Amino acid sequence: MLLAVTGASGKTGWRVVQEALQRGHQVRAIVRPGSSLPEGLSGAEVVRLQLGDRAALTEALRGCGALVIATGARPSVDLSGPLQVDAFGVQRQIEACRAVGVQRVVLVSSLCAGLWRHPLNLFGLILVWKRLGERWLEQSGLAFTVVRPGGLKEQEHDLDLQRLQVSGPDQQRDGSIPRRLVAQVCLDALEIPASVGRIVEITSRSVPEAPAGDGESAPPVSLEAWLA
Repeated sequence: MLLAVTGASGKTGWRVVQEALQRGHQVRAIVRPGSSLPEGLSGAEVVRLQLGDRAALTEALRGCGALVIATGARPSVDLSGPLQVDAFGVQRQIEACRAVGVQRVVLVSSLCAGLWRHPLNLFGLILVWKRLGERWLEQSGLAFTVVRPGGLKEQEHDLDLQRLQVSGPDQQRDGSIPRRLVAQVCLDALEIPASVGRIVEITSRSVPEAPAGDGESAPPVSLEAWLA
């Protein structure tokens, strides 16, 4: 499948691209014109455009079987950024998907999306606008999955010790998760029909490695097992 990933130069986006390539997908990595390209995009087709360029965005999605939206507002003195990226930016991507027949969409959102009383809202009401983007996707008629990760971590040295914590919407209020696991869950969602139409919250916790012969202290949890 040809998979499009927007926000592909971001810290979560390039990991989505990398994971998709490792699973055998062709990937069209969509990045902003001025973005630096991380090594994780090696092997992907790179398309540079502004999300506000409707014609270019629509053309970039043509022929794709699915889209992972990994765009997100960056910290800035411009407090309208979250509205423009996390709400209107998602809306533009939905419109482009509908225009070219891309039916399957996974959106990377955030834990506590829609919660008003949260410190993150000091940054341009970001959680409010993320929830609005989610709502537009829910109402789009597309086959969607919303992935709401907790606080995003860069480290990957202890991934084998991380145990996924999965819940439905508005069940988790804190916690963190490595970006690599978020990318893996996004790709898992594309492969699991039961994830369609779902909002999934994910965090993880590190568990001690079990002594030899004692077995595993906490068995891994997968998105597929949680949805079963």
